[in-house]
Parts: sequence; structure tokens; C-alpha cells
Amino acid sequence: MWDVVSGLQVNLMKKTNMGGASPGEATKEVDTTGEKRKGKELDGNIFKKTRISTQTTINNIFKKNLREEVCLEISAFFYNNGIPFNVSRSEEYSRMFEKAIRYGQGFKPPSYHELRVPLLKKHVELVQQSLEEHREYWKQVGCTIMTDGWTDKRRRTILNFLVNSPKGTVFLKSIDASHITKTADKIFKMIDDVVEEVGEENVIQVVTDNAANYKAVGEMLMKKRKKLFWTPCAAHCIDLMLEDLEKKVTLHKDTIYKGRKITTYIYARTALIALLHIHTKGKDLVRPGMTRFATSYLTLGCLNDNKGSLIKMFLSDQWTSSNFAKTKDGKIIASVVLDKVFWKEVVICLRAAYPLLHVLRMVDSEEKPAMGFIYEEMTSAKKKIRDAFQGVETSYIPIWDIIDARWGNQLHRPLHAAGYYLNPQIHYSSGFKIAYELKKQFYACMERMTGNPDLITKMDVQLEDFKT
Repeated sequence: MWDVVSGLQVNLMKKTNMGGASPGEATKEVDTTGEKRKGKELDGNIFKKTRISTQTTINNIFKKNLREEVCLEISAFFYNNGIPFNVSRSEEYSRMFEKAIRYGQGFKPPSYHELRVPLLKKHVELVQQSLEEHREYWKQVGCTIMTDGWTDKRRRTILNFLVNSPKGTVFLKSIDASHITKTADKIFKMIDDVVEEVGEENVIQVVTDNAANYKAVGEMLMKKRKKLFWTPCAAHCIDLMLEDLEKKVTLHKDTIYKGRKITTYIYARTALIALLHIHTKGKDLVRPGMTRFATSYLTLGCLNDNKGSLIKMFLSDQWTSSNFAKTKDGKIIASVVLDKVFWKEVVICLRAAYPLLHVLRMVDSEEKPAMGFIYEEMTSAKKKIRDAFQGVETSYIPIWDIIDARWGNQLHRPLHAAGYYLNPQIHYSSGFKIAYELKKQFYACMERMTGNPDLITKMDVQLEDFKT
């Protein structure tokens, strides 16, 4: 250990241009006044000055080795127990180690029993406390009840209920709805009970999917609960628009089918995947989207991005000399890729779908609340589609009709009108205009939420202040 310390001090003295004297050797130096100091004093001063630095360096070497050992243990815990790596990005992961380090030596991690019983109960209490904080916030600003259904591995129908407010989204409960038939009456009873639990006076809207039985439930709910709204899920509604494009427009249906044949054929053969990656420089052709039908159009977009690479691939010697090129399926796929008409049709499909995908990305993300923007974004999407087809009515009007069928009947809601009108980012823009029908919906929304038509006059005065 002394040799290590001596070596570190010698290196430090060399770096500071004091020579290579080791501890105990006399060193001379002239200070600014020209007076010589004794080597012994200098040596002692240097040793005192550098002791902290030397000790720090030793600690760093020791800690580096120790950290490596600790990290190996932590990583083994992840690997051997099948824990996803993204767990290490959670706040709890870092906080756990900070607390353990603060405790110091002798810390014993919680046992199986502690994790299973007392600590679990404690966390349930903490979650209940957090939920109560949210409940108080709901009383101030209102909230949205959201429901989402899924099927587990045992084929049970599970319904999740979540409550959203500006404070955040909280999970309320899950209900095993396997025994509940999908009739409107029973679903209504279940959702109505959740509204009662949250508090009718706190609920602004209930969001479900757009199925016919849920639409009937929404009407029943609004009939009983006079102040809240039923709103269909915006992401689901836009996904249905994309589905209608694929099913009702022949060109879209055929083009998506051809695009799917290309990707399915290539990705079912390892040799073709390797050949594809050579020409696309590692890029893939399948791009998963937020929803099933969004994926179809995103994949078309990916094919279009790699158009040149795909054409080169099917013209290359590796393809023409392969056994795949001699098969019936291989010839069909090659003919599609090399067909100029196919690529023109891909572009036509994307002109109609991409503006809707932009709206879908907005409503499906958590970057900003979508309610105050969806009306504007849908209007903008329709304009972009018209412009993409250069104003040719025979090209864009059929697309508009498909959008309007869903937008007008399902998604165009009074709350969207209110969100649009009261959104400062939109309201104070230079081109802001409000149609009579939109303002009518806004007032209908305010009237329903207040439950008092007499307040409309007072709101009018406040709205004038809001405008100015």
C-alpha cells in the first residue's frame, strides 16, 4: 500500500513540475521572494497538500472495482429473473438505490413475507391516499371516465376503468365482465355504477369505444345523468375512418393487399430478408402503428420510402439467379414491385391517409390534451387531403364523404366545439372564425353543464371579456 501511495505522490509531483522526488527526499524550490526553503519543509507541505488527492485516487480505484462487482450482481438479478431492461429507466429504480445507500452498511432488503404482506398493505394505503388527492381535484375541475376492454389468456372479458383530469390519469378498477352479456342495459348499469362511485357532479364525460351497444349506453347515460356527456374514443373513430378507406375505396383495398403480399413474401424467407437489408441498408418494410389499420398505411409509406431499393433488389443478379425468381409467387411479387402503376397508386393512398394518421398520432399521444385541438385538426386534415389532390373533386370528395360519415355522426361532439372555442392558442390566432353551428354546439354544451339556461346571459358577458 505504501508503494502505491509513494508512486501516486511521485506522479503528482511530476505533473506539477516539482520533479520526481519521492517521499522523504529533500527538494528545493525558490519562492516569489527569492528565499530558499528547506527541502524537508517542502516535502512535508507537499505530502500534506496531496494526501487528500492521493486518498481520493485510491478510493476511486477501489470504488471502481467495487462498483463493477455491484453492477454484476444487479445485472445478474435482472437476467436470472427475466426482468425487462426498461425497468432501469423508472424513477423507483434510482430512488431505491439512493435510499439503500443513505441507510448505509447493514441494510437488509425486504423479505418474501414483507413484500407479500405488510409492505403491500402499506402501498395500498399510499395509493388510496393518492386517489383521495385526485378525488379532491376532480371536485374542483371535473374529470373524464375512460373504459377499455380486452381479453386475457383465459378468454375472460376484462373492462378497465380509468379517470383522467389535468392532474393525471389514475386507474380506478377492473371488472370481469365475462358473465355480463354485451347488451346495452347491463353495460349501462355497470358504467352508471362507476359514475356514481366517482360522483356524478364531478364527471364531465364518459369515453368508450364506438360500438353500437356503447353508443346506445351513451344515450341512456346522458338521459339519466343530465350534466355529463358520452364521447366516443377519438383514436377508435379515426381508425374506423382508415378501415372504411381500405374497405370502401377499391384502389386502397387493392393497393394495401399488394403491399401486404410484398412484405409477407419477403419476411417469410430468411434469405430475402438478408438481401433486402443489403439494399435498404438495414431498414425494414413493416412499420407498426398505433392501430391495426394505421399499420396498413404506415407500411405502404415505408414501401414508398424504400421504392428505389426494392426495385434494385428485384433487378439484381442475386434475385434473378435465385430459385425464388423462378417460382410462381416470386414472379408475381417481382411484377408488382416493378410495376410503375402500383407505385402511383401507393402515393394516391398516402395522400388520403397521411393527414388522418397525423390526427391519430395527436389523439393517441400524451404530449398535449387533444380535446381542444381535434376539431381544428380534423378540419385541417380535410384541407390537406383536398390540396394533395390539387382540388380535383372527383378525387377528394369520396374521401371527405367517408370522413364525414364518422366525424359527423360519431366524433363531432359539443365538447369538441367547446374545446375548440375556448382554446386560447386557436381563439386568438389571426384566422380564427367560428361558424354558427359550432357556436350553437358550444352554447348547448354550456347549458347542459350548468343546468341553468338563465346563466347563458352571464356567460355571454364573460365570453366578450374572453374575446378581448
